[in-house]
Order: sequence, then structure tokens, then C-alpha cells
Amino acid sequence: MELRPLGRTGIDVAPIGFGAFKIGRNQKTKYAEAYELPTDREVETLLDGILEAGINLIDTAPAYGTSEQRIGDWLRRSGCREEVVLCSKVGERFEDGRSDYAFDRESVNRSIDESLRRLGVERIDLVSVHSDGRDLEIIRNTEVLETIAERKARGDIRLTGFSGKTLEGHRAVLGASPMVDVLMIELNPLETAQAPLLFEAQRCGVGLLVKKGLGSGRLEASQALPWLLAHEEISSVVVGGLSLGNVRRNVSMARR
Repeated sequence: MELRPLGRTGIDVAPIGFGAFKIGRNQKTKYAEAYELPTDREVETLLDGILEAGINLIDTAPAYGTSEQRIGDWLRRSGCREEVVLCSKVGERFEDGRSDYAFDRESVNRSIDESLRRLGVERIDLVSVHSDGRDLEIIRNTEVLETIAERKARGDIRLTGFSGKTLEGHRAVLGASPMVDVLMIELNPLETAQAPLLFEAQRCGVGLLVKKGLGSGRLEASQALPWLLAHEEISSVVVGGLSLGNVRRNVSMARR
């Protein structure tokens, strides 16, 4: 696959990224069908396969159950750390079957420290704010943006991001100080409310990752991916899944 620039960050990423939700969590999901968590061996085979297919971006989060730990175990076994753009988040945790959100400085710092430990790395390439939907309140009334910027300055994070739920919230982030390096937005042929951000983020030099590009399993890849990949402003479409066959199919669409 031909890599795409992640905004003005100097990092290039594959147009298809891997969303690692399903390797660590199968409770309280928004996917159309239920699924079993893979075994450790299946996770290793899957992650080896996505790298061999040309995918270099892996997106995880503390709220994805055991996802961070399993990725960390794979990185230690494979020695592939330098080949991966590793993305995680702060703000949401999922424990005992429910999500909890905290955006205060202490909680955010603790979350980053725990992610570094679970992933077994000295630096995470991208840490995004994992919004609960109160985008504007989070941006205006918490210290989360300042805190992740501080950790970037310390070298624990390479890039900062915001994974929100509203057009207004993402626009506010583009105008915030400090401004993040990357936005993660929901976009697909059936959900286009955030489409104006394609041009607005590009104008600001901010990278764009797309989540729910397949509508959480409700859209066919053949319908959604060509439409998304036609937008050169999108750096990468992050797609989850447990099937290497589906991964290779998605990658083939990016090579056309």
C-alpha cells in the first residue's frame, strides 16, 4: 500500500489501520454480531498477519479490555516495535462490565503510565482523548489537552489526538491551545455529519483517522472503503476485526 501523511507530523501511515478492540473486549459492544475473544496464539497470528499485509498503524485503548496487554506481549515476542505506529487513548476505562470516564490531570497521567507499562514501550506514538460525547465540556473544562501535551513534551508521547463524537467538539479542538496533532472522527457513507472536517483538519495540518468506517459491521467493506479512501485528506481508516482474510481484502481495496 502507498502510505499517506498523518497531517504535518512527519509520520506516514497505511491507508488501512487496525482497530484492536476485538482482541481484548467482547462486552457492551456496538457491533452487529457477537464474537468470542481470540486465544493468545490467534492474536499473535493476527497481528503478524496485519503487519505482513502492509498495515503499520494499530489503534488500541485502556477501554478495550486486555487489548493493550496483548499487543504489548506481541511486541515483546516479535521485536516489531519500530515497524508499528502505536496509538492509544486516555479518558475511558472499562471494568466490571461498565465504562468510567475521568479527564483530570491525575487520572490522565496514571492512564498514560499504565498504558506504557501494559504495552511495554518507552513512548506511545499517539495518545488521543477518548471522549464520552461531552466534547465541548471536556475541551473547555478539563486539563486533559494540557496534560497530554505535557507528556508529549516529556517524550512519553509522540503525538496528541482527540477521538470525539461531535462536529462542534472537533472544530473546538482545531481552535484550542494546545491544538492536537490528530483527529479521530466517525465517517462512513451513511454517517457524513463530520465530513466538513476533512478540509478543516487538512487546512490546519492535522492528521485524520476514521473510526466506524464500516458502521460497526453494518456496512460492507466493498461499499464503504472505496468511498472513504477516495478522500485523500484521510490518513487512515481504522478497521477492526478478527479475520486475516478480511484484513487482506481491505488492504487489496487500498491498492487499487
